[in-house]
Amino acid sequence: MAFRRHDRRPRDRRNNDEPKPEWIPKTDIGRKVKNKEILTIEEIFDLGKPILEAEIVDFLLPTLEEETLEVSPTQRMTDCGRKMQFRAIVLVGDANGHFGIGAGKAEEVRPAIETAVKNAKRNIKFVQFGCGSWECGCKTPHSIPIMTKGKCGSVEVTLKPAPRGLGLAANKVVRKVLQKAGVKDIWSFARGYTSNVYNMAMATADALDRLNSMHYIGDWKEFSYKKAEKKEGEEAPAAAA
Repeated sequence: MAFRRHDRRPRDRRNNDEPKPEWIPKTDIGRKVKNKEILTIEEIFDLGKPILEAEIVDFLLPTLEEETLEVSPTQRMTDCGRKMQFRAIVLVGDANGHFGIGAGKAEEVRPAIETAVKNAKRNIKFVQFGCGSWECGCKTPHSIPIMTKGKCGSVEVTLKPAPRGLGLAANKVVRKVLQKAGVKDIWSFARGYTSNVYNMAMATADALDRLNSMHYIGDWKEFSYKKAEKKEGEEAPAAAA
């Protein structure tokens, strides 16, 4: 017997106001974070261990904001024909030196975005700040310490430190990544197939992450305004004479 349209049962829909279930850690890092043995995410970076649970980042960085960069349909051939899915690219960051990029696929848009958010939080990165001008000698970092390059696919992004007040001289995707990371002034250059949003975002993230793999004896902040302090020291004896 065929059911008429008004005889069908309504679908169960989730209520967004329902509280989230309690987080039960599954990894050693997660248990230490929940027991407050680890208080900052930098401690996890120093241990050199990966973040396998997105709840760790939610616990340590509650001010993270999310932004969807792109949602595009994808297709693949199966034995039953073409299977269509949606791919979402999401950017998370607190504009204070922490950001992450993730991608997710699902048959609907919302689950794809949720998967991308979790992947972005698992791939959270830390940014080394610096001063982009040798003359100002400012103690507040607003740019990156030195020039760096990042690559993903055919896209190559070059980031150069810039003086205070210049802003973000970059395209739309690079600017969004730098804003979430907390960088305020920078010069940038990109080459390759720059229309690919995912490759552009990941190349920018790779350029910022390479600052963490560079070995410098001291602090990047000292490196940034060391020349300005040296110039002030040279001007003092001339004034005394």
